[in-house]
Amino acid sequence: MNYLIKNASVVNEEEIFRADVLVRDGLIADIVRLEDSPSYDSCSMDLPSGVRIIDATGKYLIPGIIDEHVHFREPGLTAKADIASESRAAVAGGVTSFMDMPNTQPQTVTRQFLEDKFDLASQKSLANYSFYLGATNDNISEILGLDIDKVCGVKLFMGSSTGNMLVDSRVALETLFRETPCLIAAHCEDEGIIRHNIESFRAAVATGEATVGDPSVHSRIRNGEACYRSAAYAVDLAHRTGARLHLLHVSTAAELKLLRNDIPMAEKKITAETCPHYLLLDESRYAELGFAMKCNPAIKSAEDRSALTDALHTGKIDTVGTDHAPHLKEEKFTDSYFTSKSGFPSIQHGFDLMHSIPSMSMPEIVRLMCHNPATLYRIDGRGFIRKGYHADLAIVDPDCSGSISDESEFSKCGWSPYCGFRTDSRVTHTFVNGNLVFENGKFNDGYRGERLVFNRPDGTEH
Repeated sequence: MNYLIKNASVVNEEEIFRADVLVRDGLIADIVRLEDSPSYDSCSMDLPSGVRIIDATGKYLIPGIIDEHVHFREPGLTAKADIASESRAAVAGGVTSFMDMPNTQPQTVTRQFLEDKFDLASQKSLANYSFYLGATNDNISEILGLDIDKVCGVKLFMGSSTGNMLVDSRVALETLFRETPCLIAAHCEDEGIIRHNIESFRAAVATGEATVGDPSVHSRIRNGEACYRSAAYAVDLAHRTGARLHLLHVSTAAELKLLRNDIPMAEKKITAETCPHYLLLDESRYAELGFAMKCNPAIKSAEDRSALTDALHTGKIDTVGTDHAPHLKEEKFTDSYFTSKSGFPSIQHGFDLMHSIPSMSMPEIVRLMCHNPATLYRIDGRGFIRKGYHADLAIVDPDCSGSISDESEFSKCGWSPYCGFRTDSRVTHTFVNGNLVFENGKFNDGYRGERLVFNRPDGTEH
């Protein structure tokens, strides 16, 4: 079906303007600015037959969100989540494309396992998709064999996290940074610091000075020093080798010293992402939210939160991803720091949470969640509202207040750390490749998204 989205407040390329947008054969066929031209009601341009008109008066039309950082848990961990369930949660939040991490079972550390995940997504995903190949201490041959036009990047764990995919060999890291032909997306936490802090905590528990039920210890175990030291090492490697490095889930003010904003993002070799939870929460909330807000890297101080928000405004941080990481309730809500899993679902609410931050404007949110991921990863034909681009779009009602609840959560895990949080916006419609896959709480479960294509014509990222 073709669509005419009428009288929308289009948010695109730092502008907000009223327009009618024609979607035909899966593409953005026309954009008629209503300040400059008559609407399709009165102009002479022919509409395609069978077009459905959607009135977006009073609503925003944004490019489909590109979430570069998700954990959909398939294969092997599908009791928590799977590609079908989490892609539904994605489109309910206006996310039309996602990039999934390799810490599944089996771990996605070979090209064959990578292609197996692409096959699964082609059968199950409502949204467009790509997958990272995971780096290990000894799989450089798999990385060198990647078709970089068809894979979003290589995921590097420089600190152990869910799935235990730590790369800690200096030789392997040097080789990886020197030879990887595409973007390296890095989780940076210093493993030595973390292990030392865990042992200190265990000793304190043994003497009765601390309790295993204290969730606030997380920000002291996975502290700012661990993040900064590891990120600084990664940045040094990138400078020395010319690798393209993307620092994931930046959580501290200290890490911002490693980043720059004096050149356009498209020209940067070293870029950074943060996540909504680092902008909305700080360690003062552990007493209230408990293990629900436990994630890696840890949520830290109010000063860090403020500095990260400022860095989005100034361009030191380039993208916002959700780090959507579902766990079952019984894995998450335990009585011990050592058994509670790190991570939580968030993809359904990422846009609304960003919109709830008073200092964030709509153009900024669209730049960080739509434009910049498309530019950074060099995604072909997506991330902007432009004629000829894929019609990946979301309609947002900016005046729809409500609260997040477990009952409204589409993620398979069935709970949200943001339960009770108030939001003032809601995604009402989501289009993927011109197909209306989500409309006012209802899904088109018969549609399947497409594999993302990356425009890297020179064959190298160095």
